[in-house]
Amino acid sequence: MSHHQQVKGINVDAETRCIHYHSSIDRIAIKFFCCQEYFPCFECHEAVGCGKHDVWPTDRFQEKAILCGTCGHELTIAEYLTCDSTCPGCSSLFNPGCSLHTHLYFK
Repeated sequence: MSHHQQVKGINVDAETRCIHYHSSIDRIAIKFFCCQEYFPCFECHEAVGCGKHDVWPTDRFQEKAILCGTCGHELTIAEYLTCDSTCPGCSSLFNPGCSLHTHLYFK
């Protein structure tokens, strides 16, 4: 893998795509608040995660919890929520559709 963080999930590739989300712009992994481990998506976390799903509280949005699968840059939650679906490290595009699922990860 191109990054040093371990990303757990099902059929995770070198850019953190998984069996559930694998388009060319699906390239982020999210550190889950409950277990502090990276997964490509909530479905992977449900399948092979800790079983105690919990979301990041707003007062912890300055913590790094988003991983770019292309360059390995870690973003804080606040950075991710304001990055306009573009990695500040390598300018790779993130899937803007992920914003539909923010409630599954962040308060």
